Parts: sequence; C-alpha cells; structure tokens
Amino acid sequence: MKVVEVGQENQDVIVLLHGGGLSWWQYQSQMELLCKNYHVVVPILDGHAGSNADFVSIEASAKQLLAYIDKEYGGSVLLIAGLSLGGQILLEMLALRKDICQYAIVESTAIIPDKLIAGLVAPLFSMSFPLIKKKWFAKMQFRYLGIRADLFEHYYEDTVKLSKQNLIAFTKASSLYQVKKNLKNSLARVRIIVGEKETKKIHASARYLHDFLPDSRLEIKAGLAHGQYAINQPYLYVKELFESL
Repeated sequence: MKVVEVGQENQDVIVLLHGGGLSWWQYQSQMELLCKNYHVVVPILDGHAGSNADFVSIEASAKQLLAYIDKEYGGSVLLIAGLSLGGQILLEMLALRKDICQYAIVESTAIIPDKLIAGLVAPLFSMSFPLIKKKWFAKMQFRYLGIRADLFEHYYEDTVKLSKQNLIAFTKASSLYQVKKNLKNSLARVRIIVGEKETKKIHASARYLHDFLPDSRLEIKAGLAHGQYAINQPYLYVKELFESL
C-alpha cells in the first residue's frame, strides 16, 4: 500500500480515505491546512492510479489499513475520514476494531446493497471503457461530478491509468456493500455527512446509518451533491473538523 503523508512526526494522526476513482489529491487542500497541527496520512486505495496492488475487496482494504495503523501508529489514530468508497472502508474498519480512532467522518457513503446496479457494472463499463481515455469524455464526466475546476488535470491523469478490471471491481463492491453488525460496538464519535442534492439511496443510507449508530451526528449539507463537501469545500471541511475534535 502506498500513502501520501504530510506534517511533523509525533503529532496526532488523521487518516483521509479518498473516493472511488479519485486519489490523494482529493484531499490536497485539507492536507495543506491540517499539516501544521496534525500528521495527515492519505492512503492511495488499491486498484487506483498510483497504487501498487489491484483492488480485492472493501474488507481486504480495511484489514490492510488496520495493519498499517498497527505498524506505524500503535493501533489507533485520532481521526479517520472517508468519502464514498473510502467511507465504506472506514465503516468496515470501525466494525473490525472498535477503538481504531476517536473520531470518524463518513461522507456520501452507500450502505444499502443494489444487486441490479452491481449486475450492470461490468457490461456498462466494458462498453464505455474506451471513452474513458478520451479527454473530451473525461471533461464531460468531470462536469457531471461537479468537482472544482483546478482538480481536472489530476482527475484526467489518474482516470486514464485505471484498469477496466479494477474499475469494475471497486464499483461493484461499492454497490453491494452493507455494514456489519459489529459496527455497533465502535467507540468512535461518528459524523455522517450527506449532500442535499445526493441520490435517494445515499440519503436513505445516511438515515439508516444514523439509526444504526444512535450516538452519531447526521449533517445534510445544503446545495451540495455527491462528495462535494470534501472535494469542493476544503476550508469549511477543516473548520468543522477542528470544531468536532
């Protein structure tokens, strides 16, 4: 597993888990804002551009990150945040280890399995995959996602490096993910974040997770779509992160 990290040693550790199809650059602005006070670690998830291994499963990724935290940081960190696929991996980590972190931020994360979507992933991506290499198509996708403009070159550079096999693997795994019962044992203080303009499935997932973790805090971000809080609002993200600690 490869990681990008900033900040001085012997500071409290914050781990940020990027979304599917993205990478460490999603959190670049947050890293710059946090590095004076914290040691910030952004793993490059397996199967993504810059990683050194193919994607296996959400469960395998969670176990790999737990082993990394055990080795490097004595088995626990201050905070872990995850967006979408990263949020699913975070929930799996919380279920496997109740004291892995003191605080958790779960953003735009689906936990209601959708077998229909999972069944369509392979044929749809097989048909559209040649277009992914085209810059005009990447720009169209980028605009659809609503990601801030200065991240496009990062997005395009990493998109063309994705293999079809990995893209199908992590997208299918994400569409089928559901939380484990052991998540109820987590000791972390959990913030659940969803954009006002997200899909019904994401909103339903957020409500389900909030009910599953009654001590959690559910926040609906006005005017935002999928992932736009972490990606497009880094200053607000860090301000509210500080306030939650």
